Amino acid sequence: MNSKNGYTFSGCTRTKPASVKRNTIQIEYSDPVPAAEDEEPPGLVSVLPGQGDTAELFPIISRRSSSFRARYFPDTRDDEWNDWRWQFRNRIHTLKGLERIFCLSDDEKDALVFAGRRLPLSLTPYYASLIDPLDISQPLRKTVIPGLAEFVSSPGESVDPLNEEGHCVAPGLFHRYPDRVLLLATNTCSVNCRYCTRSRVVGNGNGAMGRKDWDEALKYIRAHGEVRDVLVSGGDPLTLPEKSLEYLLSSLRAVPHVEIIRLGTKVPMVLPQRITESLVRMLKKYHPLWMSIHATHPDEITPESSEACSRLADAGIPLGSQTVLLKGVNNNSETLMNLFHKLMIIRVRPYYLYQCDPIAGSAHFRTTVREGIELIRSLRGFTSGYAVPHYVIDAPGGGGKIPISPDYIQGTVNGKLTLRNYEGKTYEYPDDSL
Repeated sequence: MNSKNGYTFSGCTRTKPASVKRNTIQIEYSDPVPAAEDEEPPGLVSVLPGQGDTAELFPIISRRSSSFRARYFPDTRDDEWNDWRWQFRNRIHTLKGLERIFCLSDDEKDALVFAGRRLPLSLTPYYASLIDPLDISQPLRKTVIPGLAEFVSSPGESVDPLNEEGHCVAPGLFHRYPDRVLLLATNTCSVNCRYCTRSRVVGNGNGAMGRKDWDEALKYIRAHGEVRDVLVSGGDPLTLPEKSLEYLLSSLRAVPHVEIIRLGTKVPMVLPQRITESLVRMLKKYHPLWMSIHATHPDEITPESSEACSRLADAGIPLGSQTVLLKGVNNNSETLMNLFHKLMIIRVRPYYLYQCDPIAGSAHFRTTVREGIELIRSLRGFTSGYAVPHYVIDAPGGGGKIPISPDYIQGTVNGKLTLRNYEGKTYEYPDDSL
């Protein structure tokens, strides 16, 4: 019986992970896959000719991924590993699947079977390769493997904290801001984040919405000339089949008053193999097209994710990042600056740093707002302005994104912050830091 950080494990042994320098973008990060002391320094392994349609498959496998695959998926060929459909089909989504790779703590095991309930769980083999199999304190591990704290609801939390359902105007379509709408094209993600603000719908087995639902949403957009900007999100729209996604994009681009289309996705970080040449060629047809990428921690910036973002940037798609501030994951200046610098290197501009939404069971992830303000203050002036994102609260109740600075905080009553949004209206957020 082993113990680490107060948690108990059974039958687990630890091999020292390698700390190496990656050559792809000349940045350093630790390889979370245990490696032999004499292992060759990780670099890149190209997909070999003759192993499938390499023109339409992802072009690289890092040695980290190659080592992980050899250990846990030894019968998988290069062309299979680099096929996003293989990655998607082989997502890890059961206790048994996790235990095959990770040494789970009692807390993690209990969370998966607590009161006979199953929490939504999904991670691609690629993303699993980034996670330490033994260290339950590893930041990325906390974001994807459940813990019992998710079952503890705190005051001010709800299953729909942003009141998205209150702004629903058609199936999957939400009209909260004057000139833009949010279209949830699917309820499926390749990886389930433990702090997801849409956990009420994501991972519930319903999968993608049908074209009938999309057509209802498109009908509303066509009828409302004030809508100039459409954010396509989910779930993750890049998990859709290419033909389905193109149907949606082409339909939106055909609406004369829709000027901008944006895609919200975490795929480049968790399923970079999805960014194929074919997908990029299709996306290029529907400019002006922008992309918001959910990036959480510098460990996500790998040779694979760097290649995925480079392909998108080379296609002329402006890339911005959205990061959720998470206690014990990225709530320190060094981690955030490292993440934002690495994003800048791969041509992703840090755009939003979100205060964690008060989704039910998220208290263990939420920092105080004052801590977030201090983190932004610690970045300003110590790095380029392009690398400092907007720190925002997406106001509970549907008030929209509110930039956080002393000018926007009106006061605190009964442990809740009173905030002023862009309309001059006030909203409350549970926080007793002031």
